[in-house]
Amino acid sequence: MLDWIVNIISSLGYLGIAFLMLLENFFPPVSEEIIMPLAGFAAYRGELSFPYVVLAGSTGTVIGAMFWYRIGQFVGKKRMRKWVEKHGKWLNLSGEDIDKSKHWFGKYGGIVVFFGRLIPGIRTYISIPAGFEGMPLLPFLLYSAAGTGLWVGVITYAGFVLGQNYQLVEKFLRPISIFVSVALFLGVGVWLMRRRKSK
Repeated sequence: MLDWIVNIISSLGYLGIAFLMLLENFFPPVSEEIIMPLAGFAAYRGELSFPYVVLAGSTGTVIGAMFWYRIGQFVGKKRMRKWVEKHGKWLNLSGEDIDKSKHWFGKYGGIVVFFGRLIPGIRTYISIPAGFEGMPLLPFLLYSAAGTGLWVGVITYAGFVLGQNYQLVEKFLRPISIFVSVALFLGVGVWLMRRRKSK
């Protein structure tokens, strides 16, 4: 996998980085924690320009986010509410929860999307509720681009600073990503249990 990523970046440059980051939205084994530090290393060697590397990586990610946003729009609130009313009891959710989420996402959606781009495990799929809750496209793109640009810039810079040891970025970020994902899963589980007890 690493050799394939290296070949794509070497042969296609910025276009290859954007393509790989787009692909990462649909094929998790293609990890941004490998792609962007490697691209940062290429910038360190003078083969690519650091700002354009960040721009290319962010562009690919935001295009992928648009796909999931459109999926959310396609599903729509009515379908989501219908599904929750039919199957939501297993998650202790109701149609009213979907109605509340509409208000909550309308009020805090930009912040949720921005910080969602920084959190492993949900950064790709935060686009779905943004779509089915009807978040306007322009704010969605702006907050997605801001959060994505920050994250991509950080991991690209880490690869730039570490030079030929860029793979250490993935080595250290992978356990953190797993920890955050597990913590989120447990947090949601605790929240659902408390809701069930309160009812």
